[in-house]
Amino acid sequence: MNDEEASVKKPSKEDEEMAKPTYVKMDFPQDLQDKALEALELARDTGKIRKGTNEVTKAIERGVAQLVIVGEDVQPEEIVAHIPALSEEKKIPYVFVKKQQELGAASGLEVGCATSAIVDSGKAKALVDEIAQKFGALKA
Repeated sequence: MNDEEASVKKPSKEDEEMAKPTYVKMDFPQDLQDKALEALELARDTGKIRKGTNEVTKAIERGVAQLVIVGEDVQPEEIVAHIPALSEEKKIPYVFVKKQQELGAASGLEVGCATSAIVDSGKAKALVDEIAQKFGALKA
């Protein structure tokens, strides 16, 4: 092993987990993440949701999404990198959750889901409004 190889340190598993993807611009408190997943489950049962990056992108572009939820652990990052910018352009609140597996479960899927959007909040209206208000406070 030469000096060059010795000086290059490979990131540990902890370092990789700590590093945020480039599209995650701010940290969301765990309670806000939990409320977003709860609202998604409630809207899934009493309203209408969109699952998957393509459907969510269309919902944002059409202006029908009320809340967008994005997984932080999506690989490759480019799949969802446009979602925050598009949401901000359309003034739609969005929340990042740590694991796309949790997002998939809240969306009613047995597999992970990169993004989901609440289109009709149903009985989750109060929760969605509260999350939107907290999102606005975080952005300020």
